[in-house]
Amino acid sequence: MADTQRPLSPHMGIYKWQVQMVTSIVHRATGIALSVGTLLVLWGVFSLASGEDSYNQFKTCLGSPIGMILMIGWSWALFFHLCNGIRHLIQDGGMGYAIPQFVRSSWLSIIGSVVLTIIVWAYVLTAGGAA
Repeated sequence: MADTQRPLSPHMGIYKWQVQMVTSIVHRATGIALSVGTLLVLWGVFSLASGEDSYNQFKTCLGSPIGMILMIGWSWALFFHLCNGIRHLIQDGGMGYAIPQFVRSSWLSIIGSVVLTIIVWAYVLTAGGAA
């Protein structure tokens, strides 16, 4: 076979990592995490419907350190997916494609999701709702 001097196909090792690339990948990952994490929410709904003992067991599991990490992570995934989805809707309207706007909106999605998660969990923890 003749040795051709064609360029290699681009892949993750060739591209320079940028915030736009990261938000795109994380958006997909948070969609999967939300699907899986919804099982925890459904468990809570069904345990609530099943009676007090079942719901107390659910509260004990989610009140544990692992449960808290899972729920905080799930709520961050929800807020990131929401913020990034709004960014995508704006871009679907034909706005925000200039590189500076694209970078700014990517960072706003990240920062907005973190701020929203902190606000919600500060309220939950101060109101005594996570116990």
